Amino acid sequence: MKKIGKALVLWVLKFQLQQLLAKHPVKVVGVVGSYGKTSTKLALTTVLAQGMRVRYQEGNYNDIVTVPLIFFGEELPSLLNATAWTKIFIRNHCQIKQEYPYDVVVVELGTDGPGQIAAFERYLQLDIAVVTAIAYEHMEFFTDVAAVASEELAVIDYSKRTIVNRDLCAAQYIGDNKVTTYGNNGGDYQIVSARPQGLDLAFTVNKFGAAYLQATCFNSSLAVLYSAAASAAVGDALGMSPAAIAAGIAAIQPAAGRMRRFAGQQGSIILDDSYNASPEAVKAALDTLYAIDAPHKVVVLGNMNELGSFAPAAHTDIGEYCDPNQLTEVLTLGPDANKYTAQAARQKGCSVSEFTSPYAAGQHLASLLQPGTVVLIKGSQNRVFAEEAVKTILADSADATQLVRQSPYWLALKAKQFNDAKPAVLADHTTATS
Repeated sequence: MKKIGKALVLWVLKFQLQQLLAKHPVKVVGVVGSYGKTSTKLALTTVLAQGMRVRYQEGNYNDIVTVPLIFFGEELPSLLNATAWTKIFIRNHCQIKQEYPYDVVVVELGTDGPGQIAAFERYLQLDIAVVTAIAYEHMEFFTDVAAVASEELAVIDYSKRTIVNRDLCAAQYIGDNKVTTYGNNGGDYQIVSARPQGLDLAFTVNKFGAAYLQATCFNSSLAVLYSAAASAAVGDALGMSPAAIAAGIAAIQPAAGRMRRFAGQQGSIILDDSYNASPEAVKAALDTLYAIDAPHKVVVLGNMNELGSFAPAAHTDIGEYCDPNQLTEVLTLGPDANKYTAQAARQKGCSVSEFTSPYAAGQHLASLLQPGTVVLIKGSQNRVFAEEAVKTILADSADATQLVRQSPYWLALKAKQFNDAKPAVLADHTTATS
């Protein structure tokens, strides 16, 4: 029954979206990739908003049913709630007839198995596609990274222009496809002359080898630089001026759990990257930490889930990436991180502590903090929830509402998974954001 309901809903949404796009000259920008999609999407919306009316969705509407809802500004009801869907279809019909109040719509296109990116072609034709990275993801459904590349790059077939992260998408996967590139180590739009300004970063974006714009972003995260370069490429393609693009880059703020900076206890600084973790994203986060000048650096490395048979090698590789000359201590969290990452990091000469609970990891973190300590916290979701370690060491407990997965649903799930989740912690944050 649910399968039939989904097919019917999708048929109507496809028809209505095609009507909307046929009647209104809105530009459509799609973001795909193994990681970095949401951060790039939010950066794009911030930059494009400097000169255009932008529609997007802050959450994770990125599958075949939810993406059309973004164009109409609708929330997802149960697939079996016929009354709710009827009301949505009526409102959509009214929107199609009216003036559309947006110039561009930015969407995130997700996949967790073969054929899902290609399926969006059933109702979408993109003006611009941005490919953020090709790397290990959902490896229980993909045989290797080449299969991931084939999946993500299927977006080229229904995009007028494709903009690819040159650093994180190997040329062998792109092949003969005509793409625009961006990156730190080259590309049509390249980040150059990056220089720290405290924990912020000033840099230049070159366009085809010549200086195009100068900008400053909120921190020294390489991921933010990639988002800035992608935004410059997209903004330029849509006719924005370099000055407007630079102003937008300066306004970019990270989403919850994506390299967001907080004041920690004892004068420490927290880099909260706890939303999710994949091998290349963890390395990028470590590179950011290594680039910061601080007397003490501590990292929490949580399990990287959904890697299938690649998990042992991937977790070992992360441990080998840990630099004892940079890290005061490494904390691992979760079974694979404790078994493989911890062992490899110790063999590199790092001081390592292992934990099965983010609450216990947070308590240990609190004992390590000194003025100027920078703490990076990175991990996947289920049975990791590294954001709870962040919560333990916040200088201002009110900042807990800015962490990822703080709704009553998530807090109750964490309480079921971890025996040391304190009821008082849950009660204090029942109105927190999801």
